[in-house]
Amino acid sequence: MKTLVANFANQLMDAKQIGESISFIPTNKNFSNVLICGLGGSGIGGKIISLLVREEAKIPIVTTNDYSIPNFVNKNTLVIANSYSGNTEETLTAVKESDKRGAEIVAITSGGALLEMAKLNKWNHFVVPSGEQPRAMLAYSLIQLLFTLEKHKIVSTNYTSQLQSIANLVTENESQIKKEALKVAKQIYQKKAVIYADQSFEGVAVRFRQQINENAKELCWHHVLPEMNHNELVGWAGGDNNIAVIKLNSSFEFYRTKKRWEICKSIISEKTDTIIEINAKGNNKLAQVLYLIHITDWISVLLADLKQVDAVEVDVIIKLKDELSKLG
Repeated sequence: MKTLVANFANQLMDAKQIGESISFIPTNKNFSNVLICGLGGSGIGGKIISLLVREEAKIPIVTTNDYSIPNFVNKNTLVIANSYSGNTEETLTAVKESDKRGAEIVAITSGGALLEMAKLNKWNHFVVPSGEQPRAMLAYSLIQLLFTLEKHKIVSTNYTSQLQSIANLVTENESQIKKEALKVAKQIYQKKAVIYADQSFEGVAVRFRQQINENAKELCWHHVLPEMNHNELVGWAGGDNNIAVIKLNSSFEFYRTKKRWEICKSIISEKTDTIIEINAKGNNKLAQVLYLIHITDWISVLLADLKQVDAVEVDVIIKLKDELSKLG
């Protein structure tokens, strides 16, 4: 897993090449909305991207991590099906229903049933490299989501043109990223991590939580500002020093949100002495999103090392799928 994390910058550029090389069949549909379907390591890209572009997207972009789809899905909906294996049953169920309703479908996958459906129905589709854990291939699915939105003119910013400079940023800072990640991993080792972020960076916080879950085999939770000021902050009355707080900082936070965090930090510090802040780098929002994803991925695998657990192993998920397969 560490090798894959270390290869993040190369994945970004490889994903860019895949997106640029696809023969995309245009459509004259005027979309009313976008639905992104996906679960786990494939699904989180949808949340990250929907929050990244929400201030400029011309139409609503929503995500589903379930078998079901919203009632609004119809012939004027762009549905993006994101399943690394191509066999995620929840995503396949959602896509089949979307197809029945006449939605325009784009598939992002490495193979499986989803790729077969895409070829049979002549849907636009991106084929990404296969054979790895979905969570280790986020760069591929995330970048193809951006290409899809750009090709359908749902966003005006040419995000994919920023990828070379972002890959350079990651490469130039790799040594410092690993050093900071190891320091954080040691600070949260043997504690329960609580992850906070600005609401627009919630996808990154969720990704970090999922990586700690899967790589480090550890429970944790996340919340966002300013929402946590209206509920979870009160819960800190029951906090203690067994909890480690990690705040993901971005220069794009609203100034009042930044002030809220400073006040929250003073309150939380009365209950725990482990409050860590990770500052994003990069001169645009996509760069800061990807920078934070990379450093938090490193934290999760280095935490796995400290705990002496296998970061790749996900036996309980395999067991769950095996049991579900018996249902037919």
